[in-house]
Amino acid sequence: MQSPHPSRRRVLAGSLSTLATVGALASTASCAAPSAAASGRTGLRFWHLFGGGDGVNMQTMLDAFRTAHPDIDLEATTLQWGAPYYTKLGMAGAGGRAPEVAALHMARLAGFGPGRLLDPFDPDLLAEAGIRPADFPEDLWRRGHIGGRQYAVPLDTHPVVLYYQTDICRKAGLMDGKRLKPIKGTAEFTEALRAAKKVTGTAPLVTETLGPDCITPWRLFSTFYSQTGGTVLTSDGKGLALDDAKALRVLEYMAALVDEGLWRRRADYGAAVGIFNQGRTAFQLNGDWEVTTFRTGGIPFSMARVPALFGQRATTQADSHAFVLPHQRGRDIETDRAAYAFVAWMLKNSVEWAAGGHVPAYRPILSDPAYLALDPQSAYRDVIDDVVLDEPAWFAGSASRMWIELGEVFSTLLTGSRSPRQALSEAKHRLGLLLGTRNPLPGVAS
Repeated sequence: MQSPHPSRRRVLAGSLSTLATVGALASTASCAAPSAAASGRTGLRFWHLFGGGDGVNMQTMLDAFRTAHPDIDLEATTLQWGAPYYTKLGMAGAGGRAPEVAALHMARLAGFGPGRLLDPFDPDLLAEAGIRPADFPEDLWRRGHIGGRQYAVPLDTHPVVLYYQTDICRKAGLMDGKRLKPIKGTAEFTEALRAAKKVTGTAPLVTETLGPDCITPWRLFSTFYSQTGGTVLTSDGKGLALDDAKALRVLEYMAALVDEGLWRRRADYGAAVGIFNQGRTAFQLNGDWEVTTFRTGGIPFSMARVPALFGQRATTQADSHAFVLPHQRGRDIETDRAAYAFVAWMLKNSVEWAAGGHVPAYRPILSDPAYLALDPQSAYRDVIDDVVLDEPAWFAGSASRMWIELGEVFSTLLTGSRSPRQALSEAKHRLGLLLGTRNPLPGVAS
């Protein structure tokens, strides 16, 4: 994930209006892999959307791949995060002018036209490259499987996590050695926040609660609601499945924390990160990608999984960066082999990627000594089996309209302009509108 969020997410709101302008850009892409005949090398193009700290880590990995594969002429292109990236990738696939490999958020896969805008992976070539389904979390691998074919290979998962200031938590009696004491249930979490507030004298939990394209309130609702066992949409992503009682239980608890002064009411993304990075509060709930920011800031902090507040299982909202094969009108076997070699190498060398906070999807990395030495990045690695991605709808997933729409709704809950019941009613209304809207990507059936 790119950081900081505000600069990234401002591009999301125009997801429909960008289609016409990006279509013109897509038409300029070349139809085939870059020619490397003169050098005897195989050309390979990779499109991705990684900027900020992720971009630095990705560039390090790409340079290492080039060194390890002098026979492959890798051309990597970084495109604008969010709706512009997905629109351009969709247009390129629709026109058969796409790169050989691209990055895609897994939760966007179902709405991205598998079989039309994306080509499936060949199971024999996957096996030849050493990529086995057994080396990935079963649920995450299955999300890349549609219609009996594999369309996405996960690189990571990037969940909501709990950041905490170790010095503050120690003074509050919340530490067990170097780690936060286990917290289970809403009552224990509330008491932990109260203990921390006695130390800080201010709201001990800070998150993004407002601002343009504010999505954190949605991600937190989704995290807590998933722990109740509820789902937002039906399993096929085509119907509404919100359970009013479960949703209200979560929304009322979120509002109660704010009302008691345990959760800062008003902070945009930059302010929330800055407040925590200055050591002024005890906790922050956010995506795992801010680890680089806080390490650079030099504060004494660590990270943990989001506690199980609403059930026995500590599930958390997440998405997954994955590799896909954008649609091409004619695929070349040698270029395909280079693409599969690239995907396999990136998976097997993803310790560098994990330094940015993301949890590797390739299980052998989770026991790699180099990964285990990453602190605090490896401290929450077992969340890999408890991540919850959005149900498969075209409007869901990272950089999606659902995140923006529901982020705005639940922002008003946290800032006090909507009650829990009003927020739930408005969320259901907006989901209904999205469910009745056609996927705007070209080449995708309604």
